[in-house]
Amino acid sequence: MKYLTYTLLVFFSYTYGQKQSKYTIRTVAFYNVENLFDTKNDSLIFDDERTPDGAYTWTPKRYNSKIKNISKVISQIGKEHTGTSPDIIGLCEVENKSVLEDLVSYPTIKDKGYGIVHFDSPDARGIDVALLYKTKVFLPSSFKSHRLLLFNEMGHREYTRDQLVVGGYLDGEEIYFIINHWPSRRGGTTLSNPKRIRAALLNKRIMDSLQRQNPNVKVICMGDLNDDPRDNSLKKILNTKGKRSKLDSLSLFNPMEQMYRRGLGTLAYRDKWNFFDQFMLTPNLLSEHKDSYTLWKAGIFAPAYIKSVAGRYKGYPLRTYSGKNYTGGYSDHFPVYLFLVKKAQ
Repeated sequence: MKYLTYTLLVFFSYTYGQKQSKYTIRTVAFYNVENLFDTKNDSLIFDDERTPDGAYTWTPKRYNSKIKNISKVISQIGKEHTGTSPDIIGLCEVENKSVLEDLVSYPTIKDKGYGIVHFDSPDARGIDVALLYKTKVFLPSSFKSHRLLLFNEMGHREYTRDQLVVGGYLDGEEIYFIINHWPSRRGGTTLSNPKRIRAALLNKRIMDSLQRQNPNVKVICMGDLNDDPRDNSLKKILNTKGKRSKLDSLSLFNPMEQMYRRGLGTLAYRDKWNFFDQFMLTPNLLSEHKDSYTLWKAGIFAPAYIKSVAGRYKGYPLRTYSGKNYTGGYSDHFPVYLFLVKKAQ
């Protein structure tokens, strides 16, 4: 297998010194694609509004435009350093496997050879999480969907998204990915906070289980958490740290925390930026071993064409709908990404 390699110099001076070497770069991305529904009415879920006769007049033409837009974004994430699209992509707000098949077969990214891992969640609106991966560089060895059980004050079940765990080999190196879409803040942050605490607890149980099987397991959690990096679900339950110097064997590194402290975000609401789309990594992905994958850096992918260009929402993500008015954009979230690197063979 031939690896795409680039010569990196000053970028790695903090870890590898000034010596010139070639490194393999792999891009991992996450994108909330904002209601990627097909146009068919599914009687088992509440998708009536996202149909041609529904409130959003979700026609095949608009659906195809959405697929085109999302595929364009995917094709360019990380490209300035790798010359290609991401190797691993976590997605949320997808209705079913058929929309994923339409996405990966769209001409913009069809030649990338993406495989799909997807399970139907019990979410009331029918939206799921999924993982796309380049079959030439990642070989899945296990995948499981973990159910998040929530109940309201009356004891009735509230149906939400599962948490998807995919293990496999990235260029022969074992890595696990956990894809999340935690409960929203609908009803207010305070009232909805216990739901995200439960989501974090499920995430921690999954992590603990993986680490019991292999204390040296490498794990990358990603998702739309509907919480910011400094919220209790991350800081107290998952024990996330924003500085490498603060890490220990029981914590996770959150590369988005320092960006959040600088006022950056992935979505905006009422003139306030939130950083809901995040990565969390086990500390062994920050090691200085040149022969295994290590985190280089993370970032937000926010080129001008996926931003609103004027008016009250200038600079915000250019979404598909503003209220029920069709704007033909991309998503109400910016995607995020990270680069993994190791010395080329």
